Amino acid sequence: MVGKVVPRRLPNAGLVTGIALAITVGIIAVLSFVLPMNSTAAALLLDHTQYSVFPYPFTIQNATYVIMAAGIADLYVRWRTAKYETAFLKQHFLPEDDTSVLQLKDLGPVRAKVVSLYDGDNGFLPYLIDISITQLQASRSVDQAVAILTSSLDLLMHRLDLRYQNVRYISWLIPTIGFIGTVVGIAVALEVINPKNPDIGKVTGAMAVAFYTTLIALIVSAIIVFLQHAVQKKEESALNSAGQYVLKNLINRLYIPDDVGQGSQK
Repeated sequence: MVGKVVPRRLPNAGLVTGIALAITVGIIAVLSFVLPMNSTAAALLLDHTQYSVFPYPFTIQNATYVIMAAGIADLYVRWRTAKYETAFLKQHFLPEDDTSVLQLKDLGPVRAKVVSLYDGDNGFLPYLIDISITQLQASRSVDQAVAILTSSLDLLMHRLDLRYQNVRYISWLIPTIGFIGTVVGIAVALEVINPKNPDIGKVTGAMAVAFYTTLIALIVSAIIVFLQHAVQKKEESALNSAGQYVLKNLINRLYIPDDVGQGSQK
């Protein structure tokens, strides 16, 4: 018997983003006091030097960290959602042994248990069970149920992929900002060159800051892309497992007498 399922509460995306941004700003503030200005660490991590093109703390590195925080917050929500979806597979909505057979009269109680467990965004498994049972009750046709299940999986996969558009944009934006910082830094470094009295220290300092922006941006972007692939894989696996669960434990074990199936076609 299927027990009553109480779905876990999903995190609020706005609240998670706000917390992530606050933590990031706090870390930047702490590092600003801990790392001495003009030190190598301060120049690399924060662009906190006298040669910086940008007024501190509004530097390329700090902007990169803030954008990264927004991306990680989004991925955290997606990771929690993936765990939420995976948890439905442990609720045993359908018989999972090797001998049970379902008939049309058995589907009503199952549908009643899952119909309130999904909404427009979440609840892959309850949704797939509900829409498959609805089709079976309406058509008495396993083939049509398989068709609606396949179409629903395709639509859900597309919807899932769209949820990662913001993270993809962030993973593109971060290195782009880093390259912009490099270009601006090089341009400024060339402008300060005085042919009659060149200040090598000032020029090399400005060039170092320029290349640091790209280095940090590329590292941060690599982290975001790695996390995106890991989280998206987990969420897509949850959807694929939901589809396989419905196919194995509902569609494949359903018995419809020939006279019932033929009667629905008349």
